Formats: sequence, structure tokens, C-alpha cells
Amino acid sequence: MPSTTATNDANVRGTWHTGEASVQTRLLGSPLQFPNPTVQGLPPRYLGRLAAASLLALGAVDSNGHPWATVWAHGGGGGFVRLVAPNVLDLHFEDVDRAADPVVQMLTQTAGSGPFLLAGLAIDLQSLDRVKIAGRLLAATLPGAIEVPMDESGDSVVPRTDVGEVRMAMAVLESLGNCPKYVNKKLIRSHRPTPTVISSSLPLRPEAVQLIGRADAFFMSSTNNRSMDTNHRGGPPGFMRVVSNNEQKGVVLVYPEYSGNRLYQSLGNLSVNPRVGIVIPDFKTSAVLYLTGEAELLVGPAAAAVLHHAQLAVRVTVSAARFVADGLNFYGDDGEPSPYNPPVRRLLSELPQGDSAPVERDAALATATLVASEVITPTIRRFTFKLQRTSEGAPALQAWKPGQHVTLDFGKHLDVGWSHMRDNDPKSLNDDFIRTFTVSSPPPAAGAAVEDGTEIQITARRNGPATGLLWRSGPRTDLQLPILGFGGTDSMQMSSRSALGSGESDSVAARPSGPGPLCVFIAGGVGITPLLAQVPGLLLNGTEFALLWSLRADDTPMALDAFARLPGLARCTLLFVTGTPADAAAAAREGELQWYRDALEAGARVEVRRMARGDVLGDSETTKGGGVSSHPRRYFLCAGPAMSRVVMEWLDGKEVASESFEY
Repeated sequence: MPSTTATNDANVRGTWHTGEASVQTRLLGSPLQFPNPTVQGLPPRYLGRLAAASLLALGAVDSNGHPWATVWAHGGGGGFVRLVAPNVLDLHFEDVDRAADPVVQMLTQTAGSGPFLLAGLAIDLQSLDRVKIAGRLLAATLPGAIEVPMDESGDSVVPRTDVGEVRMAMAVLESLGNCPKYVNKKLIRSHRPTPTVISSSLPLRPEAVQLIGRADAFFMSSTNNRSMDTNHRGGPPGFMRVVSNNEQKGVVLVYPEYSGNRLYQSLGNLSVNPRVGIVIPDFKTSAVLYLTGEAELLVGPAAAAVLHHAQLAVRVTVSAARFVADGLNFYGDDGEPSPYNPPVRRLLSELPQGDSAPVERDAALATATLVASEVITPTIRRFTFKLQRTSEGAPALQAWKPGQHVTLDFGKHLDVGWSHMRDNDPKSLNDDFIRTFTVSSPPPAAGAAVEDGTEIQITARRNGPATGLLWRSGPRTDLQLPILGFGGTDSMQMSSRSALGSGESDSVAARPSGPGPLCVFIAGGVGITPLLAQVPGLLLNGTEFALLWSLRADDTPMALDAFARLPGLARCTLLFVTGTPADAAAAAREGELQWYRDALEAGARVEVRRMARGDVLGDSETTKGGGVSSHPRRYFLCAGPAMSRVVMEWLDGKEVASESFEY
């Protein structure tokens, strides 16, 4: 254990310690000019909040200087704390794993050897309240504890467990209340575990990796060698990503640091001492993953080079781990996720092969000026932009490929700067306002550069602040957006080498006359956009393809618009129209609705129902009349998450190129 006692004179005086000031300067330009809000001791206002908490995450440092963290509950409703003297707490927990929990092991090994650092976070996952405490351990006891033999790897050699009480006395030297951002609500239920150590070695077992992939919270402990900090990190499930997990590259994890209170207490500790302890609970199964290692702060381009759209991240190189099945004394039932959670920031290595991150926003090579806005439906519009290099000396943009996207920066128009809380628009706190839109217009000649004045079109549904700005703007507003690049892989392109005949058949699913698979594009709503820019070339080359397009009745004008602009598309299309009342559906089938007659007249086939598995696989009555049920197919899918999940289940084992359209 560190020989220093648990004091932090900087915080007691209301100033910032060296690490906090360093990180604040690095990220904000200078240390914060207001006093450190961490208070000395434990004010009465915090005691009631501690008593009401459902969980206590606790961190300590082992004899080798490595922090570890754990998390315990007592009875599912708080009640684990009692004030026994000024700033001294009696902490009492039941049904704790006393054999495999690394923090319990440290308590028993060092409780009698003098004061050592301790930090906790009391958190209530219903009210979202949390209070941090830090100080030193005065005493610890494990009533009725038994000895559990361990082998050299740390795994139990006999199937015995030691589950029971843990009591400790803690001198609280400093405390601080925290905000509820990124805390996902859960109902905590007490549980008597039967712990089993699955592994205490690296790399991580598959079960541990799976836990990381679905976790929406973890707790981390850090130290500046004078005091400790234990805090919560939360987000959408999977917000922590596994960079590597093998013997060659080691176990490396990374997570994004979201917009917070800018005190940077955890990061400040890590800048002084990079060692960190992490505990990841599985609220559904009561499994738990304990980790210790070293953390590295990634800022700006360094963060974006690892996590897509991240501006601040922490990379953790794990040096030791312990995965325990049924190791926690609680379960947690999911409640409401935090409204502040941003989308998952995925690793750049998880992006489709060949895709890449856009250039830095300060390095934009061109500007897109809005010159036209056309209403297709009440919620869908087509926007035309004219491209211009940022300067005469700037290199020309390379033309996009059919099916690729353009990345536009809306930050200048939408970013209102930092604020601690923003309940009226919580997701904006972590929004970089960089958006990608599939280009729905065909590119210039293959391989050509984009000349000044070239126009591109995007077709989008109103959804969020960026498209909201487009809806409010028009040619007279002189809306200009920096272009950060064109991107996307070739995977969504129907190559002309798959040309399958003259395209003279009347059937949407006609058997191709040449070799190779039939290309089937499955679209949900505006998920048609990756195909739109490809259609002229596909028809020109005689590429045979089938389009299965699911649309709500309100969006049928989009299909009619596409059929009118792209002659030949309709005869390749089987349209599935949903969201119609029963009487309207019957009227459509009788040809009484204008959109239905217009779609048929254009050459499309129309079904007023949901798309089904047989439609996709070619074995339904609707499609097998075309004679393709046994012919190989190559699938392309662009739809919203719900439709994509269902269709991917239907296509299990098939060749599928897919993009998720987050509408």
C-alpha cells in the first residue's frame, strides 16, 4: 500500500491539485478560476444522500500500487452507512463475495497495518443521486470469514465460496455531490450470490468481452498518490470498446469521456498516476469483471483516430483482470436510459472496410452552399448544394462514388458551446454536429476531380438539429457548410460486372440471363438513397437488379418522385406500403387511390402490407412467379435499426452488404 496517508491539502484549501490543473489547462486553456467544490469532511447534507443510495462503489490500492474497484449493495434500498463520530462512517454490507473480490482482500490484508487510501461513490440508480467520499480505512472486519484456497493464477482450487458480511470504519476527509448525467436508471434488488471465479488471467474470456459489449455503466478508481477518487462512467450499452484482446497486443479498452462538470478529478488523478481500477457489473446476471491497468488520455485528433466522432477518450491497457460469475450481491432491472447518452462511438477499426474518418473540421477543403430545397413529402426533402473549394490553392476534392456519403459540418450554425446541464436538449452536450448523408445524385466521370460549381443532392427525412436547420433554410439564407470529405465503401455498389441481361423483362424478380447472382436491394424509407445515384449507371450497363422497398403510405410520393426522375427504376421495384387503415388498403388494392394507380402505371408492383421473409428470399407467391427462387442472390440492405435486425435474421448465412439508416 502507499505509505502516504489519505490527505489532499489542495482540495481542503479549495484549490486544484497539480493533475487537475494540468488537465484543465490542456483541455480548457487554463485552470478553472473558481474554487474546487470538494469539501473537507462529510457535511450533514451529504449524510442523508449516502443513506438513501442503493449502491456503493469502493476503490482501494493494493500493495503493488494498483487501484482496484468494486461495487456492493445492502438490501436493495440503501441503509449501509451510519455516522459513528464526526466524519467517521460505519459501513455495513451483507452477502458480499469475500473470497474473490479484490477490494475485500485488500481490506483484510491491510486493515491492521496502518491508514491507507480509500474512496467511494454512493449512487442511487432510481433518483440518480450520487455522492463521492474519500479518506482512509480505520478498521475492517469480516464476521465469520472462512479461508478459501487459491492457486497461483488466482482461481479457486475447490468449489467453496465465502459470502457474508463486510464491516469497516472509514474516516471521510473529503466529499462532493455529483450530477445525474449519463446514469441509467435501474431498480436494484438484493441477491445472495454463489461466486465462481471464471478467470484471473489475460486475455479476457469471451464471457468477459461480451459483458463489456453490453455494459452501460462501470465504476473507476484512481489516485494522485495523496488521495483517491471513485466515480461512475455511463452511456449507451457498449460505450466501452475492446481495442485488442490477445497475447500479442494485450488487452486494451477505450471509452469516450463525455461532456461533464469540467472539474476533471478522475482525469486529473490519471495525469499524475495513470494507474486505474475498474469494475464492470452485469446487472442482469450479477457477474462482475474486475480490472486494473494504466490509462492514457486521448485528446482531439488522437481520440478521433481511435473512436469515431470522439474528441476526448481514455484508453486503458489492462494489466490484471478477474471475471467472476454470480459475484455481486444485487441484480438491477433496467429502467429509463439517461437522456444525455450520445450514440455509441465505434472504433475506427469497426467501420466498414475501406471507410475512413473525415478530415479534421479545420482542414475542410470545400464548402457546400445550399441552392435548392424541394419538398417530396411533409417529412422528406431533396437538397441541392453547390460545391466550392475553400481557397484557390486548395486541392480539388475527388469525386464521390455512387452509394457513397458526404460529411458536412453543421457546428458553426448549431454548436452553442459548453454547459453543465441542458435538460431541454440533453443530447446536444456531446454532439459535434458533424453529419453524413448519402449522395443521391450521380457523380461526375469516374476518377474525375470535383470542379468548383459542381452540384450534389441529398435526400433526407427531418430528424434532429442538422436536418432541422436544412428545413429552416433555403437558397436565400446563403447556408454554407464545410465539406469534410466523401466516404463509404464499395460494398453498397452493384458492380457492372454483375450485369445480368438486357433488362427487358417485365418482372421485378426476373431470372437473369447471364452468370452471377441477382442483386437485390432492400430499402426501408429513405434507405433508398444509396441506390439512387447508382440507378442511371446500372440501367445504362444493363445490370439486372431487384428493389424491395418498404414505405409508409405517407411517403409514397417519394417513390413516385424516384420513378419519374429515374425511368426504368419502377419496373425493377416491388413496393411494400404500410401504415394504411384497413379501408384505405382495400381501396388501394381496388385501384381507387391515386398513388397506387400512379405506381402501377410507372411499372412497379405494389403490395399493401409488410415485407415478409418469403419476399426477401424469393420463395413467396409474390416473387417466385419470376422464377428466381433457386437462383443465387446478392443482397444489399439499407434501413432503420428495427427493420435491419429482422431482415438480417432472414438473411442469416447469405451474402449481405448493409448500412443502417438511423431514422
